[in-house]
Amino acid sequence: MLIKRSPNGIDLPFSSEITPRAVFESRRSFLRQMALGAVAGGALLESLDQEALAQGLNPKLAAKLNPAYSALDKQSAYKDATSYNNFYEFGTDKSDPAQNAHTLKTQPWTVSIEGEVKKPLTLDLDALLKLAPLEERVYRLRCVEGWSMVIPWVGYSLSELIKRVEPTGNAKYVEFITLADKKQMPGVGSRVLQWPYVEGLRLDEANHPLTLLTLGMYGETLPKQNGAPVRIVVPWKYGFKSAKSIVKIRFVREMPRTAWNLAAPSEYGFYSNVNPEVDHPRWSQASERRIGEDGFFVRKRKTLMFNGYSDVASLYSGMDLKKFF
Repeated sequence: MLIKRSPNGIDLPFSSEITPRAVFESRRSFLRQMALGAVAGGALLESLDQEALAQGLNPKLAAKLNPAYSALDKQSAYKDATSYNNFYEFGTDKSDPAQNAHTLKTQPWTVSIEGEVKKPLTLDLDALLKLAPLEERVYRLRCVEGWSMVIPWVGYSLSELIKRVEPTGNAKYVEFITLADKKQMPGVGSRVLQWPYVEGLRLDEANHPLTLLTLGMYGETLPKQNGAPVRIVVPWKYGFKSAKSIVKIRFVREMPRTAWNLAAPSEYGFYSNVNPEVDHPRWSQASERRIGEDGFFVRKRKTLMFNGYSDVASLYSGMDLKKFF
């Protein structure tokens, strides 16, 4: 991949290596003019959001790229990232979420933060968007099924929220509870999983700066099929650990009973760190297929430990990662 160097010395991919839809580029250019003082910021954003909604697009989110947390891999195409999804609340086929998630109502939306905290909160989307400066971070996404993507997410470290609610000394884990509404989500009626979908992290995992409270992707608010309006992204773990459409965050004493671990405990452990040395019982995890790299002669990529995010290794010092998979 070709790399250019910006004036501040940070290596960045060529814009031609980034492949979201064309309107994303044009609107991004328009916002760049706003930053130079072309028009009043608030009025422009409001106008732009109205324009986007009128065209059936997702409103733009102004976020600054954080190069410290951005992979230099070629980014996946917007079309791939929004049409090849696992979101069982809308169906089990990869195309089902894009086809069915239009029924999801993301306004109004609130997230309650409760449990072992000194300052429980209930925040609406506006409050979540204003809680901390939004960043764009380009993360690798590795699915437990053996495929991967590279996606520019928008959000901020979950730790920004955690420090505001002040967990008590009893808080050892963080539990994420997602929306489960049969009227909006046709898949919730199925027996493939227990509903609502629940995921969890150890408190130190949740506090790691890589763990992203995510409100957008490709410079826009999250598409419904990608977990709108708010989700978690934990890039060193398999994708199913990153809960979508979150309505409640609970700080708890005991390890949460998570959806896939309940469904198949011998296949999906609580930790589910990306680990090429620990195979799924039914397939190898040593390599992966990068979505968008098609062709008969395209070789699979070698999967990296912790998906390449080696900074998190200290979280598991002394642990047997084959036992605690």
